[in-house]
Amino acid sequence: MNLSRLPSSFTVLTAVVFAIILATGKADATYLHPHLNLQEISSMPKGIEKDYYIWRFLKQKNTTAGEAKRVASQIYYPNAKLKKAYYHKTRQRLYVKKRRRKLTDKQKKALKAKQATAKKIIHTQNPIREWKKLSPKMKLFVYNNVGRSGRKKLDHTPTPKEWRKLTATWGIDGMINRILRERHPKFTKALYMLPAKNNKIGYKTEFKLALYLVQRGYIKVASALFNDSIHKARVRDELDKSLFWTWLTTKDKRYLSKLTQSYEINIYTLAARDILKLRYPRIIVPKLPNARINKKIIQDPIEWAKIKRKIRQNRKNLAHLANRYASAKSVGIYSYILTKASRDKKQFFPIPYREYMKKLPVKREAMLYAIARQESKFIPSAVSSSFALGMMQLMPFLIDDIAKKRKERVDYDEMFEPRKSLIYANYHLNYLFKWLKHPLFVAYAYNAGIGFTKRMLKRGKLFKKHNRFEPWLSIELLNNNQAREYGKKVLTNYVIYMRLLGRSATMMDMLKDLHIPSKTDRFRK
Repeated sequence: MNLSRLPSSFTVLTAVVFAIILATGKADATYLHPHLNLQEISSMPKGIEKDYYIWRFLKQKNTTAGEAKRVASQIYYPNAKLKKAYYHKTRQRLYVKKRRRKLTDKQKKALKAKQATAKKIIHTQNPIREWKKLSPKMKLFVYNNVGRSGRKKLDHTPTPKEWRKLTATWGIDGMINRILRERHPKFTKALYMLPAKNNKIGYKTEFKLALYLVQRGYIKVASALFNDSIHKARVRDELDKSLFWTWLTTKDKRYLSKLTQSYEINIYTLAARDILKLRYPRIIVPKLPNARINKKIIQDPIEWAKIKRKIRQNRKNLAHLANRYASAKSVGIYSYILTKASRDKKQFFPIPYREYMKKLPVKREAMLYAIARQESKFIPSAVSSSFALGMMQLMPFLIDDIAKKRKERVDYDEMFEPRKSLIYANYHLNYLFKWLKHPLFVAYAYNAGIGFTKRMLKRGKLFKKHNRFEPWLSIELLNNNQAREYGKKVLTNYVIYMRLLGRSATMMDMLKDLHIPSKTDRFRK
């Protein structure tokens, strides 16, 4: 029996409403949910979950322009959907007050003086000579604030000593990123020089610069930057990435050994264990009794908002809070709270809702689990800032499209029911797997869309060859930051879930064929 063809889980009331809608020919999926009122909305705790219901309230036909204006002040994060719905209802733009740092009169005066100096230097006969007379801090200010045309006039190759002084000054990130983006031929040569030992380059900029140098064959300088970024990492994932790339550019296995000591399970730590031929770390799979728990707690976004508030308010007693949800039906909430209690040092891999997936092939089951863990941590009532809904975080437009193809009428709130969410996600995966054969590329498409993934593959700049730095370089150079990190995490989850479901899988085996179209996708020849 195919999961994507399982019957819809309507309540008796919803089924009756559905039948009436079919009979009258009014097929608007949004309005199957009982109508919301202003009092009901106002009683909800402020947050993204409430924003979702405000959006639905704005889209209701009986909501007046006056009610829309009154509810606008309760919006937590005004996304594009809310702005559009508000304008449609009121014909006015949703005003969003931006918080800006206020400058003192003294600071304003100093800023104007700097701007005047920058303008003066650019309009002199020899801007480069005048720029060289400035302090490193002022040099960076001028460079970062004279626009692209002004920077062209300043284009020259600084000496190694000058470059070290610049890199030891706050503001160097702006300069490096502008050089990388604008490709000024002479300033670009400075990027191949070693920065100061105690430089002020930020982690992200330093890592980006190191990748740029790897592409151009400056491996020693890149290796020094990767090694330096180890000490600047703010989270464990950044540290693991820097350790792995330092190993890639030096082949010093001490960095791999450090990776095996990481508490985080990610693409780098699993690859390190594969290379060193070590066992994977022990995986925490919570096994909870099938205890009864209020369905509303699991499937109501507002209840989830309240639980998140409790987590923030009870940091010292989270284990006790987790025990309230120690049921197989609420394992996502239970695991989420304990992960927070450990400050992300304990990573849980639940295997819930197998009764809805046991007829599926193991690879598909592992893919659904891999996506669900990354998308929502198995929280059935999860809502994103863009109103992706449910455990599988499906966007409203995608829900509408799948419902139309399945000849169903669904309310968006039905996506908070795990079985329904899995049915729709599996239907979407059926489409993605028609074009893509590899879990990493499917993850890119699930997050950023099949169109993005197709364009990325057909351009032929990434995943096209196999050498010392591939496919790692292509993985890091994906030009969509969210999809790039999402793909890494889903692939890690996929390897773990394949193993938990009894199939052999390693990270290095999963990555070895990404340059071979016949094994990964149907877009490339």
